[in-house]
Amino acid sequence: QVQLVDSGGDSVQAGGSLRLSCEVSGYNYFFRCMGWFRQAPGREREGVAAIVTTDSSADYHHSVKGRFTISQDNTKKTVYLQMNSLKPEDTAVYYCAAPRRSRYCDFRALVDREANYWGQGTQVTVSS
Repeated sequence: QVQLVDSGGDSVQAGGSLRLSCEVSGYNYFFRCMGWFRQAPGREREGVAAIVTTDSSADYHHSVKGRFTISQDNTKKTVYLQMNSLKPEDTAVYYCAAPRRSRYCDFRALVDREANYWGQGTQVTVSS
């Protein structure tokens, strides 16, 4: 059974940093595409970043470009999200995700529950 286990969420002050981790288990290979989306209270899910694990090419939501960096460790089947210069508006539950079958790697598409494997979520709270 495929499982994505995400961790690393915490409470920090604005301007601080966090690193989220997502480890894949129950799957013999590393997903070609992995990423993160988030959901804040009362708001829709929002794709944040995605990475193609075969060549490390990545894409980001415009609101996090230059502050967040997605990376991977193929030997550990783990993807990371380094979040710097955090803002209160980054407060949300962050979910790791991987497409079940899609040929494309689009962070916007990670919010579709049917099309992706999801982690259980990890809370990030940024105070001003």
